[in-house]
Amino acid sequence: MYEFAYNEVVEESPRLMRERERQAFDKVLKLLEAARECGVGSREGIEAIYYLRKLWWILLQDLQLPQNELPAELRAGLISVGRWMIREIDRIDQGKGDDLSRVIEINEIIRDGLA
Repeated sequence: MYEFAYNEVVEESPRLMRERERQAFDKVLKLLEAARECGVGSREGIEAIYYLRKLWWILLQDLQLPQNELPAELRAGLISVGRWMIREIDRIDQGKGDDLSRVIEINEIIRDGLA
């Protein structure tokens, strides 16, 4: 009985993690859309960039863990995307850009891949 319940939790865990990641991307994308409407210097823009940076730092940390079970090639690709995302966030923070279209598009692609 105990083993059956444990196996259910172990099997369910990756699905729950993907759903949580998807929810995090949904939140960030909603914030980014508001930032695009109000401008990156607005309160909405600052909040969106804050959460976007936080999400990608967490993802990058997780992707670099040895126990991460994603295939190495996929992990490497996501790490590259994450590094680009951090550079783009820094560029926006420094006032060197205000177009969120590419950032939104990339995050939508990643979110949709979690389905």
